Amino acid sequence: MSVRRIFVEKKPAYAVKAGELREELENYLGIHNVKNVRVLIRYDIENLSEETYKKALVTIFSEPPVDLVYEEEFTRNPGDLVFSVEYLPGQFDQRADSAEQCVKLLKEDEEPVIRSATTYVVTAPLTAEQEEAIKSFCINPVDSRQADEEKPETLVTEFEVPEDILYFDGFADSSEEELKALYGTLNLAMTFKDFLHIQNYYKKEEHRDPSVTEIRVLDTYWSDHCRHTTFSTELKNVSFTDGDYREPMEETYKQYLADREVIYKGRDDKHVCLMDLALMAMKKLRSEGKLQDMEVSDEINACSIVVPVEIDGVTEEWLVNFKNETHNHPTEIEPFGGAATCLGGAIRDPLSGRTYVYQAMRVTGAADPTRPLGETLKGKLPQRKIVNSAAQGYSSYGNQIGLATGYVKEIYHPGYVAKRMEIGAVMGAAPRKDVIRETSDPGDIIILLGGRTGRDGIGGATGSSKVHTTSSIEVCGAEVQKGNAPTERKIQRMFRRPEVSRIIKKCNDFGAGGVSVAIGELAAGLKIDLDKVPKKYAGLDGTEIAISESQERMAVVVDPKDVNRFLGYAAEENLEAVTVAVVTEEPRLKMDWRGKTIVDLSRAFLDTNGAHQEADVTLEVPGRAGNLFDKADVADVREKWLGMLSDLNVCSQKGLVERFDG
Repeated sequence: MSVRRIFVEKKPAYAVKAGELREELENYLGIHNVKNVRVLIRYDIENLSEETYKKALVTIFSEPPVDLVYEEEFTRNPGDLVFSVEYLPGQFDQRADSAEQCVKLLKEDEEPVIRSATTYVVTAPLTAEQEEAIKSFCINPVDSRQADEEKPETLVTEFEVPEDILYFDGFADSSEEELKALYGTLNLAMTFKDFLHIQNYYKKEEHRDPSVTEIRVLDTYWSDHCRHTTFSTELKNVSFTDGDYREPMEETYKQYLADREVIYKGRDDKHVCLMDLALMAMKKLRSEGKLQDMEVSDEINACSIVVPVEIDGVTEEWLVNFKNETHNHPTEIEPFGGAATCLGGAIRDPLSGRTYVYQAMRVTGAADPTRPLGETLKGKLPQRKIVNSAAQGYSSYGNQIGLATGYVKEIYHPGYVAKRMEIGAVMGAAPRKDVIRETSDPGDIIILLGGRTGRDGIGGATGSSKVHTTSSIEVCGAEVQKGNAPTERKIQRMFRRPEVSRIIKKCNDFGAGGVSVAIGELAAGLKIDLDKVPKKYAGLDGTEIAISESQERMAVVVDPKDVNRFLGYAAEENLEAVTVAVVTEEPRLKMDWRGKTIVDLSRAFLDTNGAHQEADVTLEVPGRAGNLFDKADVADVREKWLGMLSDLNVCSQKGLVERFDG
């Protein structure tokens, strides 16, 4: 069956995207002779019967009241700039995936293959430089590319069979110079000190060389994103510079040291670090009996407190969850997907705790998006592109899943030029009686629930833990995660059923780290069969399956007797669910692929979180001069008033706020 191609375009009265792009070309790129801009969605379709195709044409691919549909070709003017943009291979395309699912609802025995792209048409006398500027503005090389305008003969992709996983021969006995040479070729997030720590482990304990997968799993498991290694670095030789506030700051630090002597009495496994500084106040309050409403469990994906709630005159205990997620790095390089999965990830943490997220807040930081395009830092996307696309991504995900985002605020400051701040904060709740917190016992089964695994998101945890350069935008494509809100919505609906949540002993979401972390954290001993992990397409090797961060997936621990019941509930919600691992007595993380063990690590070594890191600290104490509390005399009130009104942080953000469901 040959490939069909259709183009769908909004009628002029509804062509909002085209109007926005035209305004950007004129006011931001400075191309003032634009006569018309059109934006069309291109679909290539295969394996679809004529009858189903005709039905889908006016029900799925288009809405006749607002859309124009062109089959195979569309009319254009001679000399128009016409180009199409598609996702890079391996990047999840929600539009195409949703189209395939909807077409199957028309005729479930058909297996259509659909690809989508966005086609841009610009009518204007353009120079070669202007054409290139327009394409650069519309195409983010991190996740997209210019598509071929010629229709392919087939959409079915033939994937090469991946090779067996290799081992680093001679690793355990390599000299430090040889190890440095190898380290320099692997683009790892871990430090060389961690690399030496790994060599020592394999040489003295395993008496063998590591597999490629083991090194990648360790790099992911120990990444700053997954283990907060920066915040866990031991702080030594803490000193304070002279300043107006030195005395109270030094006294506060001494009080912290005194409190930790009491809290950690008799323990030599705790040291001074930023994480401990942040948590000491809560630990002290709890030791004094003042935080007894905090839920304590091994599942720590979101802060959880116990709250009495009156329902129909009866008081019962509920769990209320708080969670915030930062996606600064992903949003900086791919604004739409980064901001979308910022919210998706924030939702998944309370969701893995079986609570329903009911409200959100978004606070972001950006540089001035009104500055000229020419001021964009080398290797960075334009601030205007980041600001607009990130708002679209976050609101798209929230609006699809049905989440009210009650507070939206963007802060503008030159400090965000190098890297954006993207924060999503959510609250969730559930009846306490419906949430079971139990340990994972040997013999328990781990079920993978939700979306399939692909190459999108591979290296995201380690990528966000690396130092980035001007070339990052060109080499970080695989690290970009792509959200799929409708799938997460199904998991929400399923976990709200008491009969489901009460058979879940433990759960972890597939955020950063993929299988290696989401399943790897659930028990001390695990045997994971990577061949059972559902894949979006063929061609993935064992390493990719182990560390892919494809979104909207959960790892659920259930008793063997409850497995079939859980799989049945998942089927009722049209969610894919498969058993992929078993909890073992031996405290080791093992992963098999193609019948061979490619990961076999002791839990004790995994839990070291890498080599012990230390740092000396000098705290620069601020002075009173120039602080925000100084009340300077205002010479010209009118000038001061107008200056304040012209500040982007003071002007109305109504247009931004109204993109979000409130």
